[in-house]
Amino acid sequence: MINIDRRTATLLALLAPVLAGGAARAAPISAGGQGKPETKMDIIPPDWKGSEKIGIVIYDHMTALDVIGPHYFLSKLLGADIQFVSHNLDPVQCGNGLAILPTATFETCPRDLDILLVGGGSSGTLAAMRDDRLIAFLADRGSRAKWVTSVCTGSLLLGHAGLLRGYRATSHWIGRPLLKEFGATEVDERVVFDRNRVTGAGVSAGLDFALALVMRLRPLAAAQAAQLFAEYAPNPPLHSGTPDEAPAEVLGIAREMLSDFVSGVQETARQGRK
Repeated sequence: MINIDRRTATLLALLAPVLAGGAARAAPISAGGQGKPETKMDIIPPDWKGSEKIGIVIYDHMTALDVIGPHYFLSKLLGADIQFVSHNLDPVQCGNGLAILPTATFETCPRDLDILLVGGGSSGTLAAMRDDRLIAFLADRGSRAKWVTSVCTGSLLLGHAGLLRGYRATSHWIGRPLLKEFGATEVDERVVFDRNRVTGAGVSAGLDFALALVMRLRPLAAAQAAQLFAEYAPNPPLHSGTPDEAPAEVLGIAREMLSDFVSGVQETARQGRK
């Protein structure tokens, strides 16, 4: 159990509406009805605030949760500017039918990013690997970004853009063995930090990845507050979330369903080496 002092406990109580809903300015409150009114934002310690520029790359038929989950925690980086980046500003249709509205294009996205993030998927990710403009954008922004990050098979996109060669990385379980195609070292872990590269495993690991990154960028109490407001305390009703835990029959079906994706990535990697 983690003990917190009275000052931190008071901050958590006052900041609940702020961090639960993002960085929007809250209504004024007064101290005992006397003195000058203050806002909830005014009592946030200076080191809980920053000015990061964050670019989240989105593309057709990607897995929405790969970026929506991390966005929740990254949005708790008070002061950060987060942009969803795509070819144009048309809605991006994700693999499950959810549409995400881009806020920047490859041309209008800031040149220098503090965090570059890309999610994954299956058929959508394979198509994105063959999208020269998207790969060129990742290679360009990734060459200067302070943190180059991915969730799920998004690490294969980073690899195809030349951003993981010589780095340790993870991916969705179906994608981890494919990392070697791009010169990366496969690591079977939920979140992997290697210098300024941060990769998360499949889909739900995006929450772990983003919270771990928030811990690097803000004081521990700020990250703990974000986790508390999200009530992030996983306790899944099933235990088949990894190849080691899943029943053999289920794992066999999943591998067969993803076999075209695996062969497609291998072929794309071979074409890229020619």
